[in-house]
Amino acid sequence: MIKPNRALSAGVLTLGMLFLYIPIVSLVVYSFNESKLVTVWSGFSLKWYAALLQDDELLSAAWLSLKIGLMTAFASVAIGTWAGYVLARMGRFRGFAFFAGMINAPLVIPEVIQGISLLLLFVAMEQLLGWPKGRGVLTMWIGHVMLCVSYVAIIVQSRVKEMNKSLEEAALDLGATPLKVFFVITLPLISQALLSGWLLSFTLSIDDLVLSAFLSGPGSTTLPLVVFSRVRLGLNPEMNALATLFISAVTIGVIAVNQLMSAREKKRMRDMQLAFVQPDAAEAVTPAAAPAGAVGAPIGRRAA
Repeated sequence: MIKPNRALSAGVLTLGMLFLYIPIVSLVVYSFNESKLVTVWSGFSLKWYAALLQDDELLSAAWLSLKIGLMTAFASVAIGTWAGYVLARMGRFRGFAFFAGMINAPLVIPEVIQGISLLLLFVAMEQLLGWPKGRGVLTMWIGHVMLCVSYVAIIVQSRVKEMNKSLEEAALDLGATPLKVFFVITLPLISQALLSGWLLSFTLSIDDLVLSAFLSGPGSTTLPLVVFSRVRLGLNPEMNALATLFISAVTIGVIAVNQLMSAREKKRMRDMQLAFVQPDAAEAVTPAAAPAGAVGAPIGRRAA
């Protein structure tokens, strides 16, 4: 049996981490650069953050991307949870292969093809039905939801498949309706998968460029479109400042979510330990049998 070379493994891992994180660290460092040249350090300054706060185009694009990302995340979790639960629990019903293929199709179809298809669909619908009126927030939201539902469905499907059915069956035996079992038992058990799907959907939506380029219209430019158009004209230190703010927000959010999930897991383990310890303690503490002479007063006092 060939033993792994620890030095080689550590070296490859180190090179991979450096390749990933050195550009991010340099971007953060140069966001505090005083020079307008993004690759020449001339001194520490916060003026690019001040300039970013006065850039109305970037701020409006960031706000629009945030709104679309939030709407996409909630809609994708709602639809993807239903789709993943159906794939995991309903068995191979008639049309199962078609349903599973339609759910997984956005994962393998290039975004360019998806963007062109949706653009042609919306143009045809506008000509026939008069809806939607042009391209904008609604069309981008529909396209992002179509993309993100697949990811949420896969996450929920894998979590539901590995979940123990005994709790749901016990609740059904005690008289709970299937709908109540789903909301009271199933959803709390898959809450971590729902949170993961929400975060993934939000990240994919706020970072999407290809679908937004096809489905956006006048007055509905998202942040990736603005950044891409400016980068093509040349690097700007404001982009470094904007990226630093995003990196800081994502880092704080990830740490907060990890702390919350860790605290909930510790609380759950502590409750389980208490649930197992209390019955054992109740069985161990049994009333001792009273001695024969303990009833009434002692014999000596009776005689007195």
